Amino acid sequence: MESIAADLETMKRVPLADRHVAMICAIGSERTYECGDMVAEVGQPMDEFLYVLEGEIEVVDPWSGERLLDASLGPTQFMGEIGFLNAGTWFLPMRAASVTKVVAAPREAMLELMSRVPELSDHVISVFAARRRKQFEAQNSSVKLIGADRDGAVQRVESFLRRNRVPYESYDLDSSEEEALELCKLSDHKPSVIMGDSEVMADPTPRKVAQKLGLDLNICSNRDYDVLIVGGGPGGVAAAVYAGAEGLCALLVEDTAIGGQAGRSSRIENYMGFPTGISGADLVYRGEIQAMKFGTRFAMPRRVTALRQTDDGRFCATLDNNEDEICAHAVVVATGVKYRRLPIARLAEFEGAGIYYAATDMEARFCRNNEAIVVGGGNSAGQAAMFLSRAAKHVHLVVRGKSLAQSMSEYLTRRLESDPAITIHHETEVSALDGDDRLSEVTLSGPDGELRLATNALFIMIGAAPNTDWLKGHAELDERGFVLTGEEVGARSPFETSTPGIFAIGDVRGGSVKRVASAVGEGSVVISAAWNHVAKQKS
Repeated sequence: MESIAADLETMKRVPLADRHVAMICAIGSERTYECGDMVAEVGQPMDEFLYVLEGEIEVVDPWSGERLLDASLGPTQFMGEIGFLNAGTWFLPMRAASVTKVVAAPREAMLELMSRVPELSDHVISVFAARRRKQFEAQNSSVKLIGADRDGAVQRVESFLRRNRVPYESYDLDSSEEEALELCKLSDHKPSVIMGDSEVMADPTPRKVAQKLGLDLNICSNRDYDVLIVGGGPGGVAAAVYAGAEGLCALLVEDTAIGGQAGRSSRIENYMGFPTGISGADLVYRGEIQAMKFGTRFAMPRRVTALRQTDDGRFCATLDNNEDEICAHAVVVATGVKYRRLPIARLAEFEGAGIYYAATDMEARFCRNNEAIVVGGGNSAGQAAMFLSRAAKHVHLVVRGKSLAQSMSEYLTRRLESDPAITIHHETEVSALDGDDRLSEVTLSGPDGELRLATNALFIMIGAAPNTDWLKGHAELDERGFVLTGEEVGARSPFETSTPGIFAIGDVRGGSVKRVASAVGEGSVVISAAWNHVAKQKS
């Protein structure tokens, strides 16, 4: 939990209505904390909604144990942030700064109350979302990263946290900041992930960090759902919103980060309602909050590896640890596509150490004031080149074809061709990679021979293949692995597969329009068919 003075002042001006407070008191019980008592510890589940009646609660710096912020929570205010909706854990410790009396309402009862009283829900969720945003921007967190600029494992953790809007602090190994120096001593001057005030995580991975923060949900407490949504891109999150709104018990499983490929796009300019553009991550994050508001749960980073159908018609999915299994009456496949990799020596060696498959603020800082190379001729590559040109000394766009006309939007092509900070290399390919621990040089082969460029940032955006290996044998696929739906397989609805109860939407569906807006539309429409299937199964 965190709080920023501006948010708290807003809450003071517009507190919860008296009738809403009375409703919370009716489902909760009073509790008193003495001065200095810990109200919440890092990693503790957010299983209660705490409304302050008297006293003061402060945010604690997990590193020093001192008060972290000037602002604090007082009467008429409440604890919590957006993770409360998804049964998350506390990112920062909270402490009573004086004798404090609160009303503690159980999480499930509070969520049920919010579902019945939209005005209450809107107020609480607005404050929760603002707090998470402010905490993320201010980098107030118990998670400290050291050396993401040099270590692929730490960099993968940072990418996971950033894409999922999880607050963290990141320091370079050579940083001169006082806290960074202390953290480096704690980590023996090695790239590390540090939790709380002293825990150095061995062999850090996104999954381990997610488990510590409560993002990798304890799904074993509920193995049975109405709908299982596999994939957290725009289509999957749209399905999650509508599933929750229709009263279906739904779980979305995502193996990397909410947003999918769209989450890696720094700017989407052709999505209706955002004339100045919006990042893919921001767009889908808004949808995630909506879905959680309606009760849909999210589990990440988890991956479905196998599927089976039971005698009673349900579908049971095995997750990546081969221990957890989730069952549902219907499955919505929204796994999108996975990035293609260049067939070139030393590629894997430099992935995360100079080679990237996304162009966001995190990656852009690695090429600040240096040359950057983007490989690809589609819109994603073009958007990446435009975005990176703000930070890089110069951007080289490498395209196999003779022109961009067939693969890129006209408006984007015009921008790239007129930007002096971008050079387009047609009929050119990457032929060699060089460097020690990190990428330092890339060789391009084109019509005029070889060109060697000194660079520490190569962005590969050359298309993708569908994520459907786990679905083989359960739904008919085309020759490229995309899922066939609707009339092609004699299904009852446009998004149903050859197996009744399994639906496919978005980029993974054969014949789909590869656009964010179409994926969102399919995600909203498919739930109607899924609802009918679930109702029939339960009858």
